[in-house]
Amino acid sequence: MEATGVAAIATRMAEIRTQIASFRPPATGAEAVSGSGAAFQQALDATVRTARTPEGVPVELARYGNGKIPENALERVGSTGHRLWAPAAASLDALMRAARAQGVNIGITDSYRPLAEQVDLVKRKGLYSQGGLAAKPGTSDHGWGMAVDLDLDGRAQAWMRANAGRFGFAETTPREPWHWAYRPAK
Repeated sequence: MEATGVAAIATRMAEIRTQIASFRPPATGAEAVSGSGAAFQQALDATVRTARTPEGVPVELARYGNGKIPENALERVGSTGHRLWAPAAASLDALMRAARAQGVNIGITDSYRPLAEQVDLVKRKGLYSQGGLAAKPGTSDHGWGMAVDLDLDGRAQAWMRANAGRFGFAETTPREPWHWAYRPAK
């Protein structure tokens, strides 16, 4: 049976990765010492990491499903204990360091949200489409490890609005000024 949808995309990306890697010349002499093979692999990994489904979900996450991302596909944000998709975690960590360097404190109250937590949140807070504060389970940016709820005072909120875009974060939920999603420029 032929794979379809997200599975087909993930399979094709793996095939392309293999094909590209086969074109890499073997490292010799100074290249072997300088690690150009490692640089090539980093560039390839970055290319694959930016590949998105038509819905904008990173291909490397889409194969798991919203709220079903395994622990090893997520990274901690600094020392906070919160987890996000690796590029989002690295960007948020850099954002928080930059804010702190300017005397602005940004805390995190929520990050990656497994499917069971999304279902529970709907029960407790209601669906956003019906005036509540929760996305339909399986559709939340939190379930992709690409959104955080932040603890922001007025100064921190102003800092975020002025600077978050430089780190790939956008305020995406009008009734939730604490909710920020990772949406880096392509």
